[in-house]
Amino acid sequence: MSVVKSKIRTIPNWPKPGVMFRDITSLILDPEGLALTIGTFVARYEKAGITKVAAIEARGFITGAAIAFQLGVGFVPVRKKGKLPGETIKQEYDLEYGTDVIEIHKDSIVPGDKVLIMDDLIATGGTLGAAIQLIQTLGGEVFEAGIIVDLPDLGGKKLIKEKFGVDVFAICEFEGH
Repeated sequence: MSVVKSKIRTIPNWPKPGVMFRDITSLILDPEGLALTIGTFVARYEKAGITKVAAIEARGFITGAAIAFQLGVGFVPVRKKGKLPGETIKQEYDLEYGTDVIEIHKDSIVPGDKVLIMDDLIATGGTLGAAIQLIQTLGGEVFEAGIIVDLPDLGGKKLIKEKFGVDVFAICEFEGH
């Protein structure tokens, strides 16, 4: 969707040299861009029977909470280790240089939940794959992952489909890293 893509700014060499950071804050600052983004996802999922929207910290919360509200379903925050106060389960995943951990509350997903996962961007797919594993561990079915930006050169969307059997819907793509 070219209107959404045109409202996403690129910040070169952030957070490190050679990275072209795709910043959605310019998109969500724009009322038209925000409405179009949320509206696109709501239209796609309103008849899908979603029971929960899980969103990955932190930028996934922006779209995830709004979509959950519009769909009339519960919202599940997927957070970095140590950020949730209740009893959690955790999943470790690989980063470029090491590992990280995300968690969700044990009582946030029940068997039979049909879950939409939201995030702002997919690169290598590590964080999204860990979120899928958490939801499946609790008995939830991941319906799809909704993403604003796909970086296809990094292969995350393909990895998620091949490894977990989950489709990733992205509003736009940017080439490069």
